[in-house]
Amino acid sequence: MNFKSNLEKVLSEAKFAITAEIGPPKGSDPDKIKSKAEMLKGFADAFNITDNQTAVVRLSSFGGSIILLNMGLEPVMQISCRDRNRIALQSDVLGAASIGVRNMLFITGDHQSFGNHPGAKGVFDIDSIQLIKIIKNLRDDGVFQSGDKVLAGKPDIFIGGAANPFADPLDYRVDRLEKKIDAGVDFIQTQSVFNLDGFNIWMDEVKSRGLDKKVHILAGITPLKSLKMTERMKFHVPGVDIPDEIYNRMKKSDDDKKDGFEIALSLINEVKKIKGIHGIHITALFWEDIIPSLVRESDLILRH
Repeated sequence: MNFKSNLEKVLSEAKFAITAEIGPPKGSDPDKIKSKAEMLKGFADAFNITDNQTAVVRLSSFGGSIILLNMGLEPVMQISCRDRNRIALQSDVLGAASIGVRNMLFITGDHQSFGNHPGAKGVFDIDSIQLIKIIKNLRDDGVFQSGDKVLAGKPDIFIGGAANPFADPLDYRVDRLEKKIDAGVDFIQTQSVFNLDGFNIWMDEVKSRGLDKKVHILAGITPLKSLKMTERMKFHVPGVDIPDEIYNRMKKSDDDKKDGFEIALSLINEVKKIKGIHGIHITALFWEDIIPSLVRESDLILRH
């Protein structure tokens, strides 16, 4: 069977996949991405390059993906609806596919008011569900959103999306996942999992609808580096659910990094047991050097 990407191959062969996020720098220095990528070689199947995450200007996901390709690594290029209309979005997908990007993850994007240019105009011409449908039609049928035919090569890509199991109401979040599946998403990366009980409730609903059989789900894992980071995520990042038990452990900790690592390791080991989970997505938020140890100690390095 011909696979679009290594990530698709790993997931299709029912192996437990690992993706890891590489945050681009606030500048044009490629070494900021290269150094992280060198450190993470062999510890993930593909690497997300974020698209101006939290609406803060950074080196583009397109540029970061090119850097990874030149290193022989596989990117997951993130594309946000916030900054582009449907013309630019389709054009960027064609451009990235033309240079060998095979995994793309489509998100609506954080509102610009959260970022460092709050006066910027958000585009939001379409949302992520609409974009996933457009790109599936572009890939499978060779048709642009306008109805025009692709004349010189359909983009052969593995389509990704995001899901947040922790936002209320639960039914709406599962409905939204189902809409993304119906639109044509191939794999899903979830919001960071800290509340295992809440995540299991979401997964129970996902499985009851048979959605885990229709899409590959990778559970988000974020190591907590400090109490400050824990408090920011617990109290100021929408959609993140950090239970008091974890928060209190970090408050009492004499070694934030040690406890943060142990919490993340425990979460990985629990998530691995959940039926319907096909892998993990590690978002280390500029603490990427912790990822190799997490992968080793969770025995995921031996998963193949």
